Amino acid sequence: MEYYATLGDPCAKRDIIDKLFQAGMTGARINLSHTSLAQCAPLLQELFWPAARQAGMAEAHLILDLQGPELRVGDLPQLIPLREGGEVLLGEGGIPVPQTVLHIAKRGCQISIDDSSLLLEVKRSSPTVLLCRVVRGGPLRSKKGLSVLGAEVDAPALTQADRGNLAQAARFGVTHILQPFVRSRQDIDTLRGVLDGLGLEKVQIMAKIENRQGLDRLEEIMEAADQICIARGDLGNSMPLWELPAVQKDIARRCRGRGKPFCLVTQLLWSMEQRPVPTRAEVSDIYNGVLDGASSLMLTGETAAGKWPIQSMEYLVRTAKEALRAV
Repeated sequence: MEYYATLGDPCAKRDIIDKLFQAGMTGARINLSHTSLAQCAPLLQELFWPAARQAGMAEAHLILDLQGPELRVGDLPQLIPLREGGEVLLGEGGIPVPQTVLHIAKRGCQISIDDSSLLLEVKRSSPTVLLCRVVRGGPLRSKKGLSVLGAEVDAPALTQADRGNLAQAARFGVTHILQPFVRSRQDIDTLRGVLDGLGLEKVQIMAKIENRQGLDRLEEIMEAADQICIARGDLGNSMPLWELPAVQKDIARRCRGRGKPFCLVTQLLWSMEQRPVPTRAEVSDIYNGVLDGASSLMLTGETAAGKWPIQSMEYLVRTAKEALRAV
């Protein structure tokens, strides 16, 4: 069983990374939606890898989570409060969003932001701007992921930024690539071709299943990828949330049937971003994920932005080990 932490500001100290390894961490994720690999050089070269070697974990995993065709809010000068029932502009003169959003969102479409924390409904659309009603409000921050519900995104599997980061992967000891929003085998083949061209044939590809397209083509994706990642955040945006547990169970069952390793991620210990103890539901979620056959578990905001990164890893590992005793 692998236990991954997403590195962020709370982990930017050597003693914190040392304690994460002591708690059972076996690898780390770098989220390239918010940074570049070069910008992470001090964190990796001066903190992560020295800590890994000291912990006897020279073979620790380093996972790059690419940008891919993911849609995100642009840079905002400050937090923007969205009031339920109010209106907001996306695009020209309003909140910056990718041009793709303006192309695919039509009147009546719903737009989910930040793992469904915010929900907008398009009232009027044009090639340059969307007028939206706020269905579910709250604070909007820069770089949050967004999804146009029910729409398919026609975008390249890899961005230019992705290709630039991949070109530096060997220098930083990258072992795995998380490929977001995988839609078909073709997306995997595109990434595999780039890796092979860089002499990175041994780097493993973890295909993130995050939308209906990925679900519909799961069999061919499993054939091409080294691992599957059940990425419940955006996957939950593509369906009513009450359907998500059954979909997660089905992906796990199909992975087990093929002997395909799979990773479980998103909000495993979400409450621990703010509190030192998880909810009973969260530890039950982890336990059941292990019983379903997960080969790895990944923390995101809990360690990248939370107040209790070490305690989060401790609870993750202890709960998983308890479940492994029951397998």
